[in-house]
Amino acid sequence: MPESKSKFLVPAISTAIVVVGGIAAYVYLKAPLGDTSSPISSAKVVPANALMATYVNTDPQSWDKLQQFGTPQAQEILAKILQDINEEILNDSNISYETDIKPWIGGVMIAVLPPTPTTPNQSTPSVQQESNILLVVGIKDKLNALNFANKLKEQKNTQIEESDYKGQKIIGSKNKSKSTYVTVLNNTHILVAPEKQTVEKAIDTYKGEPSFASKEGASSILAKGVDVENSLAQIYVPDYANMAQQLAAFNTQGRPLQPQTLAQLQQVKSLVAGVGVDDAGLRLKAVVNLDPQLSKFQYQSTPAKIVGQFPSDTIALVTGQNINRSWQTFLEQSKDYPEFKQAVEQTRGQLKQFVNIDLDKDIFSWMDGEFAFGAVQSSQGGLANVGFGGGMVFDTSDRKTAETTFTKLDDLAKKQSFKVVQRNIAGKNITEWQIPFQGALVSHGWLDQDTVFVALGGPVGETIADNKGQTLNNSDTFKTVTGSLPKPNGGYFYLDMDNTTSVITRFATAGQPLPPDISAILGSIRGLGVTVHSPNKSTAQMEMLLALKTSK
Repeated sequence: MPESKSKFLVPAISTAIVVVGGIAAYVYLKAPLGDTSSPISSAKVVPANALMATYVNTDPQSWDKLQQFGTPQAQEILAKILQDINEEILNDSNISYETDIKPWIGGVMIAVLPPTPTTPNQSTPSVQQESNILLVVGIKDKLNALNFANKLKEQKNTQIEESDYKGQKIIGSKNKSKSTYVTVLNNTHILVAPEKQTVEKAIDTYKGEPSFASKEGASSILAKGVDVENSLAQIYVPDYANMAQQLAAFNTQGRPLQPQTLAQLQQVKSLVAGVGVDDAGLRLKAVVNLDPQLSKFQYQSTPAKIVGQFPSDTIALVTGQNINRSWQTFLEQSKDYPEFKQAVEQTRGQLKQFVNIDLDKDIFSWMDGEFAFGAVQSSQGGLANVGFGGGMVFDTSDRKTAETTFTKLDDLAKKQSFKVVQRNIAGKNITEWQIPFQGALVSHGWLDQDTVFVALGGPVGETIADNKGQTLNNSDTFKTVTGSLPKPNGGYFYLDMDNTTSVITRFATAGQPLPPDISAILGSIRGLGVTVHSPNKSTAQMEMLLALKTSK
């Protein structure tokens, strides 16, 4: 996408409004507005061939909710960023978003249409394709819109050209080498696009051509949306595979999608996502509608008991269920990809030849229960310099095979000059791979009859084996970050931002502290939690919470 087009989205609304003065006669003060601030009303003037659409809610109440979060320093930084954006958009004008635009603007829909081919020229002999964007801006207060239009008549440095299309006036403007085309529909919506043809297609839609709102797959997700408090934005993709295929086909730097890849994408029928703000922070929800006849997705809920095997100072954690089943699904799908299939066969052969390990039987077959991978904060022993170590915990129904695998790994460690020793920690027999002057590099052992762990770093192994301190599932941070996520679920991704920040600070360049701006932003985030849930074979739901600290 050319730079002029890639920068279109940010200034487009305000640049377009600059030319509204030329069509002020279209705004009649006494005509009823109707529904101007909803996704469905905006989608009714978006052409049916739109690949996706995003609806941005401009209701101040939703955005003001964010003011309750963050440190004073972080709020000042964000205010400065918004001020800089406002000055860039409205440069060389006496226009203010807060006083001149905010009082009348309704919701904004940003639609992505199939790219439009450009005519080849001598400098670019091949035909190029460019992204095609349409903005639909709602008008919620015509009086303030008219006052704003009159004010804009005084603006300079804008070239205006008017044309007529099917009785609808289109205003073209050129400001700082950026072209924008605008029209007003029935005093309720302003259409904005960088290409005149896009506005004309939207006018055709307004006059009766099929719309995005009536498109198969789009109407249902537009009506349902995603249930988030104080919605800031909603994203609608009615035909996921078609969108990916068209965007890939028009990408001159890439290659068209392979049939195997397209078959994978066709498992997803549609997608709708929304982001909002509630008392915990910013929350993102996504609903993926799957084709049950094509989908290879096999959902399993997890009991989440394995979280209790990690200490409260765990920095990050990923949990899930049945790695073996995921491996089998991967093998089935990799049959259609020669490069993946070849890589698997090479890995199998090398493991068997050099370390006598069967990748399928010795590694994956016994990983049939709940699992967790975690990064645990520690400044002891060999972890003092890095500040954390790693831990992996697996539930299994096949302890015998797992023990055989660890025996093979211990023998391999001995051949690599590790000192393999047995220790008893909290009544548990633990095996450590030790190196001189550093202590244990790797440790593993059984926490109970069905649960085995592997730790990177001796102190982490001792902590997991002993587990005498507060566990992660009972920590306030974990409860805050994950407590409001759906249950049951397929597992968690969890991040403790306070502990993560301390690790980031440790690795800051030349031991210098983090820049104040970055430190203030990170200091406003308590943590991140993500989970996936599937109520049936046709639906997968993802929810993410960016837990924020309340301002003081």
